[in-house]
Amino acid sequence: MSDRLGIDVILSEDIDARAPKCPHGPTLLFTKICRGEEHEPGRRFYACSACRDRKDCNFFQWEEEKVSESRHLAREEYNKSRMPPFTHAEYRRRCHQYRELPLHRRKFCQDCQLLLLPSEWDVHCGHRVCGDIALTALRRPSQLLHPLKNKKSNAQYLFADRTCQFLLEVIIRLGFRRVLCVGTPRLHELIVSRASEGKEPCVRSLLLDIDFRYSQFYSEDEFVHYNMFNHYFFGGEAAREVCATFLHQNSGQEVIIVTDPPFGGLVEPLAYSFKKMSAMWKQSLQPEMQRSELPMFWIFPYFFEPRILQCFPEFCMLDYQVDYDNHALYKHGKMGRKQSPVRIFTNLPPKEIILPAEEGYRFCLLCERYVSSENRHCEICNSCTSKDGRRWRHCSICRKCVKPSWIHCDSCNRCILKSHSCGKTASGCFVCGSADHKRRECPKLHVSKKTKRVKQSCKKKPTQMAKEKGPISKTKAAIRKKMKRKKQLLTSYRKRRKEKA
Repeated sequence: MSDRLGIDVILSEDIDARAPKCPHGPTLLFTKICRGEEHEPGRRFYACSACRDRKDCNFFQWEEEKVSESRHLAREEYNKSRMPPFTHAEYRRRCHQYRELPLHRRKFCQDCQLLLLPSEWDVHCGHRVCGDIALTALRRPSQLLHPLKNKKSNAQYLFADRTCQFLLEVIIRLGFRRVLCVGTPRLHELIVSRASEGKEPCVRSLLLDIDFRYSQFYSEDEFVHYNMFNHYFFGGEAAREVCATFLHQNSGQEVIIVTDPPFGGLVEPLAYSFKKMSAMWKQSLQPEMQRSELPMFWIFPYFFEPRILQCFPEFCMLDYQVDYDNHALYKHGKMGRKQSPVRIFTNLPPKEIILPAEEGYRFCLLCERYVSSENRHCEICNSCTSKDGRRWRHCSICRKCVKPSWIHCDSCNRCILKSHSCGKTASGCFVCGSADHKRRECPKLHVSKKTKRVKQSCKKKPTQMAKEKGPISKTKAAIRKKMKRKKQLLTSYRKRRKEKA
């Protein structure tokens, strides 16, 4: 029996059009991948795009499954019941009323994560309610709201002030004046707060996030309820138009997208959504600029670099370590293996992004980019090869630089941790087990597909063969008819003997 190893996502516009919906928008089509059955396509099914855990969203439907009308209606009712209690416009009206209240009457329900009007106090009397909410706190909603902690769907690890200040300084230095913040509420807060103070140059921001709670604090021109895993705008065409208008201003110039997706999410759906966002942006460009790409900062752990480069070959990874306020490990200033693994991936020239020298970053003349203090240039690889902030060493057998804690294993024929189990590969191709490529690029996969087609043709019934290859000869038909008659006679004879006995 084959061991199930994982699933693969199938992305195309045709699939998007017919995908059923869950509370988080159109679902994604997945297929199961098993070792030993690489030539047999796994059964395909629809599941939630945002939640990888069935406890958070239990939507499941086989691709070929037929859904009855009653079940379809029940599903629509369930999706409506999971929507926010108020529309964005209603949230804004409530916020205006809330701001007009005196300080001692401004209360916030921590259980419902809701700004409370005086008429609602009795309903929330048994909840945890905090009072005396200052107007300055409404400008920093990420500090008032509880961060979502599900790392498989909508985990909210909020940027530290150091990271926000660095990103904004780089954005201004590069000449961008509009920032599309996709899942980066802290950066959006900083930009909005800076604009309200009238600082120059003026930078505007639009927040796209799956957390609808921000609708309480921002207008329709500042926040859009959005799912980055399926490029779904919960507000419909009006919300999509807000995003398109923001991208198209000034003929599409001076705009950049900064995104910080949940680390447990799949890279392929995210890249698929960002490419759709780039296509939306290109609609405002002049014909001679159509080959340009939407400038982007994609913030993700460094070990996802191969997957990101597979989707965006023009991207490069910066050495800057991103840190978070509410994450125990991803902190700035730690040494060795405890350093933050989160990096910035971008399609902008790396030599133009200046990293702070006071934190130890320096410019490598050979690589033409800024690197961390421990990232030394390898003359053999002709590159600054470190990914995790430590000084890597070159292995002459593997012909590449590896982590300092790795040793070369002759049995496995590669560099790996000293405490590893020989013969076991932690990652690589599901089909052949090679660590050099993934399943989609495996040459054996294409051979297996051809073999499968041959086997299927051998298993076809005579009637199918007759339809594809013309009528069966009279001689063969007569022989089959004779054999069938003999079988019937033999069955009848055995039945009579059994009755006599």
